[in-house]
Amino acid sequence: MVKLFEKVSFRGVELSNRIVVSPMGMYSAEQGNVTLFHLVHYGKFAMGGAGLVFVEQTSVSRTGRITNGDPGLWENGQIDGMRQITQVIKSHGSKAAIQINHGGRKSGQQRAFRGNGPLTDRDIEMGEERWSPVGPSDVPLADDWPTPQPLSHDGLVGVCNAFVATAKRAVLAGFDIVEIHMAHGYLLQSFLSPLANFRTDEYGGSLENRMRFPLEVTKAVRAAIPASMPLFVRISATDWIDGGWEIEDSVIFARELKALGVDLVDCSTGGNLRSGSTNANLKRGPGYQVAFADQIRREAGISTGAVGMIRSPDFAESILQDERADLIFLARQMLFNPFWALHAAEHFGLTVDFGGWPEQYGWWLAKWGGALRANGESPLDTAKLPKVAE
Repeated sequence: MVKLFEKVSFRGVELSNRIVVSPMGMYSAEQGNVTLFHLVHYGKFAMGGAGLVFVEQTSVSRTGRITNGDPGLWENGQIDGMRQITQVIKSHGSKAAIQINHGGRKSGQQRAFRGNGPLTDRDIEMGEERWSPVGPSDVPLADDWPTPQPLSHDGLVGVCNAFVATAKRAVLAGFDIVEIHMAHGYLLQSFLSPLANFRTDEYGGSLENRMRFPLEVTKAVRAAIPASMPLFVRISATDWIDGGWEIEDSVIFARELKALGVDLVDCSTGGNLRSGSTNANLKRGPGYQVAFADQIRREAGISTGAVGMIRSPDFAESILQDERADLIFLARQMLFNPFWALHAAEHFGLTVDFGGWPEQYGWWLAKWGGALRANGESPLDTAKLPKVAE
């Protein structure tokens, strides 16, 4: 059995395969609203056969956006646009997921394709809005970044309520799965990491205290969405920085998430270094984060998603066969090849059984592919595809 195309269920949601389009920021929303670009962008992944398609990190508040181009669900008027996206995704047989987030001390920065740093006067002249970031402590990401305002207890309640309200709107918009973003140096992850959290109250100091607010948000969101709706959490399994968050912390945290009803931990890493910085502990390469998904899965007893430079169907399949993760999250590889899932099905000889090609494409592929296979050729030789730049 090819596990990549094995059905899997989380609570009341069954995925047709274990291939996930990872949340990827496009920084192209208008005043927090999705556009026709997003409709086409996400629709093509579902047409390409992925079992689960994630809509990019979506802000729980206007001033919690990472950039001016981030989508949001902080008000009811943003529901209809998201509902169009979920309808398109599900019309092609995929399930729709959304990642909800608050940017914390990384809020209000440049769109990635314009520099990915603090907003400049030139950005403001171009129409970008600047706002003051918040965080657990008054520690900026780097010397030239704005200093965040430490959240008061009332502020923490307000942020938690914003996550809850956004999750409820996600349900109304037709999403099948909600994921809370607790990675990459954004607000909730910055509470976890000793590199960003210097509080002296019950939300700082010990690991138990640093986990407190993210767990409060998790508990509140879990209670706000239907019991049949899966809840995922993306974490940075390590900061890759000495003295920061480590994999051992992630295992403990994952156990707490499981106890609160989280169904899967999506295992990414890093994010507490400013864009363009490097760290000697970080060695990128194919599947460089898989070991974290594996360890958390084994030691915390919770389903995990593996993400990070997983390119080939054979490599993805080996991760699942070795029981190192339960889902495979693909990002840049999907941008390069939105039909990766269907190509993978062809690679494993599952074209007929899988039946994932859109009818408008499938009749043509069957006719042409059958002729090629009769000659011992493959119509979709993924081994010949060029590699995506790292």
